[in-house]
Amino acid sequence: MLYTQFYPVIQTLDVKGTTDFFRENFDFRVIFETDWYVHLQSVENEAVNIAILNGTHETIPVEGRGISSGVIINFEVADVDKVYSRAKKNGLPIVLKLKDEAFGQRHFITRDPNGLLIDIITPIEPNDEFIDQYVN
Repeated sequence: MLYTQFYPVIQTLDVKGTTDFFRENFDFRVIFETDWYVHLQSVENEAVNIAILNGTHETIPVEGRGISSGVIINFEVADVDKVYSRAKKNGLPIVLKLKDEAFGQRHFITRDPNGLLIDIITPIEPNDEFIDQYVN
């Protein structure tokens, strides 16, 4: 199968608020917009996309309608410390403070207005306990 794109679609009852959150805090721009669906793309990397969808819209089967939950969105970035400082300055909720993990991540976790967790990560060297877990 040849994939041409992959991106999460966040179901919400507040399309505008969620869109504004990702634009203001994570440098996304709008590339398609209706009142019920917005497609966002990273300003710095066109391959990084997310979409915001009204969770009650008729295009979603009834059994799948709602708001997003049970998912964590990961953004891998070049400088997690810089993003952490920006998040704190902007008053984002910090669910997990910035820390180094033995398995090879420096990261923190925040959440969007819907409660969806967002893990911001910069890879670091894993310690000896985890180095052999990586597939070369």
